[in-house]
Amino acid sequence: MTILRLENLCHVYGRGTPFEKKALNGVSLDLLSGQYTALIGHTGSGKSTLIQHMNGLLKPSDGRVLFEGEDIFRSKEATHNIRFQVGLVFQYPEHQLFEETVWRDIAFGPGNMGLRQDEIDERVREAADFTGIPEELFGASPLELSGGQKRRVAIAGVIAMRPRLLILDEPTAGLDPAGCADILDNIDRYHRETGAAILLVTHSMEEAARRADRLLVLSEGKIVMDGLPNEVFSHAEKLRGMGLDIPAPTLLALRLRELGVPVSPSVFTAEQLRDELLALRKGDSLC
Repeated sequence: MTILRLENLCHVYGRGTPFEKKALNGVSLDLLSGQYTALIGHTGSGKSTLIQHMNGLLKPSDGRVLFEGEDIFRSKEATHNIRFQVGLVFQYPEHQLFEETVWRDIAFGPGNMGLRQDEIDERVREAADFTGIPEELFGASPLELSGGQKRRVAIAGVIAMRPRLLILDEPTAGLDPAGCADILDNIDRYHRETGAAILLVTHSMEEAARRADRLLVLSEGKIVMDGLPNEVFSHAEKLRGMGLDIPAPTLLALRLRELGVPVSPSVFTAEQLRDELLALRKGDSLC
C-alpha cells in the first residue's frame, strides 16, 4: 500500500530572480508501507530538497505531496500534523539538540502531540531502547555526550513520535565504522519490529545495497533509476557516469569479469562476492 505519493513534484529556488534554480524537476514517486528504501545521488542532485517536501518543511513550486491519499498542504493543521507521521532526521541531527536533559530532548516531540505523561514516558523509554541509549543517561545534558551518543538521542527524539515513515538524511555522517554499523543496525531493528517505512539517504553504496529493499537514484532533480539494489548496481557504468561511487565488491566483480572469471555483475557486498568465488571454486571454474 502506498503511504506517501509525490505527483510531478517541482521546486524552484529564487523563482523570478537572477539566482533562479530548479532543484526538483517533475518527481513522481510512491513510497510503500513497510518498505525500506535507500536514496542515492551526487551532491547537489536534490536529495535534501526532495525529502524536506515529504513532511511539509518545503512546499512544492508545482505538484502535490499526498500522505495516504490526502494532500499534506490542504491546511495548516494538516501540514503541522504530518510531521508526527513522517519523521525526518537531518544530517548531523545532534545540532538540533537543545533541551537540558536527554529525557527532555527525546520527550519533546511526544509532548507536542498532546499525549499524557505516562504515554510520553513510555515512548521515551521505547525510543531509547531502539537507539541504544541507557536509562542512566536520561538525566545527563546532551552537550556532555559523545558524538555518537548525541546522534542516537536525536534519532530517538524522532522515533519517539512513532512515525509511519522515518526519513534519515545521512544518519552516519562523520561517525567511525563501528558507530555507523551500530546506528544502521538500530534503524534495521526499528524497521523490523515496528513495520514503519524507512527512507535512508546515504552516500554509502554498500550500506544502501546491504540494507534496503529498494534503491532510488536522483540526478539533476529527477529520479533516473528505481529498482532492487542488484538491478540498479548492475548498471555500474551508468552510475559512474552520474558521479556516483560503486560498491568496491561490484568494481572487483566487474574487473574479474573482464579477466574472464564468470562472476555475477549483480554482486554488491563483500559477502556476495565471497560466496560467488567459493561457488566457482567448488565448481572448478577457477584455477
